[in-house]
Amino acid sequence: MKPALFWEKLPGNAVRCNLCNHFCHIQEGLIGACGVRQNKNGKLYSLNYGKIVTAHIDPVEKKPLYHFLPGTQIFSIATVGCNFRCLFCQNADISQAPKPQQREIFGEDYTPAQVVQKAIDNNCPSIAYTYTEPTIFFEFAYDCAKLANKKGLKNVYVSNGYMSTKALKMIAPYLDAINIDLKSFSPEFYRRISGGQLAPVLENIKLFHKLGILVELTTLIIPRYNDSEKELAQIAEFVASIDTKIPWHLSRFHPMYKMADLPPTPKKTLKRAYETGKKAGLDFVYVWAPPQDDEEFFEVGDTFCPKCGKLAIDRKGWIPNLVSVDERGRCKNCKRGLNLRLS
Repeated sequence: MKPALFWEKLPGNAVRCNLCNHFCHIQEGLIGACGVRQNKNGKLYSLNYGKIVTAHIDPVEKKPLYHFLPGTQIFSIATVGCNFRCLFCQNADISQAPKPQQREIFGEDYTPAQVVQKAIDNNCPSIAYTYTEPTIFFEFAYDCAKLANKKGLKNVYVSNGYMSTKALKMIAPYLDAINIDLKSFSPEFYRRISGGQLAPVLENIKLFHKLGILVELTTLIIPRYNDSEKELAQIAEFVASIDTKIPWHLSRFHPMYKMADLPPTPKKTLKRAYETGKKAGLDFVYVWAPPQDDEEFFEVGDTFCPKCGKLAIDRKGWIPNLVSVDERGRCKNCKRGLNLRLS
């Protein structure tokens, strides 16, 4: 156990957790919505500090981050737990693991120094806090991020964007990039399907961008749930209202977890979503849609200059080729900035 950050005492030995926008009121002995923060004797503790359940070396493009250190590897870690309960979660075996009952938190013990050294030893210039929700292992991610920053490494969140403003501002000085799942533009979807609220996510996207952190967004398009023309246009227009240079990744849904009865996203829907993003004025829209059965592969992964149209980055799978990008991350042809962080 680790004393938790972001909480306050309430009457009767209860506490209020202020880490994310659930702001859980937790009675003595009980655990918050994330499954990994417990009230013990009127004090809040993180149960998953340093309990790494998965650690991998990934291409940074797999996060997905297409505009951050392209072509590099990233050391990726997670603990169990999540402050959402998405019915379509692809990592439900670890994100939802602590929730059915108050049981021991599993994972391999790591220190922040060991995480950072693993990244260094494997020639990874950055560390990703990912797979589950980094907010719920904030204390450990924060300690790792500070040390990584000191050692010259970059830090990345792959997040649902539901952290509190206080938590956001505390991690921000050590965070270089974030991919946020903008799951829908419907408050009802967030309540019913993910167990959260839409409004805080939208505000956090704006704040991360305002603070100068590279923001990329991902929307998993789920048939009959968030695939209407109206909703896709709402998402695209919201992103464009912040900055047309923010990359928007569109992902194909595959049946899993509690939505195993749904079909995969039709390709025509993904193509329509791509066209909607471009119509809204977004400079960078990407599609990841692995084929089903005998389908042809469908992907829009290349980066084109939004000014002159020249191919800037050619991507084959997770391998990018910077065919027309200068050392400052601009198009070589017309010198237009491409919203790239190359170092």
